[in-house]
Amino acid sequence: MTEEDVRPGFWFKPKAFGYGATPATWQGWLVVALFVLLTGLTVRFAMPRHPLFLTLLVPLTLALIWISWAKTDGGWRWRP
Repeated sequence: MTEEDVRPGFWFKPKAFGYGATPATWQGWLVVALFVLLTGLTVRFAMPRHPLFLTLLVPLTLALIWISWAKTDGGWRWRP
């Protein structure tokens, strides 16, 4: 499944095996890149034992999961 195989409005495609999705368009890759950047900044500037660490990291992770779930063409399910 390439970018052409994903319906308009969807940024991720279901994984071939397992559970979840993978980026299929530039918008999906941008979401993942922003997540990596913001997670890196959180790790760099908020010490892992500081309460701010989880306060920032948990919403970032939940946002990535929600966006990728909402923008996956075909939904998430287990694929053996």
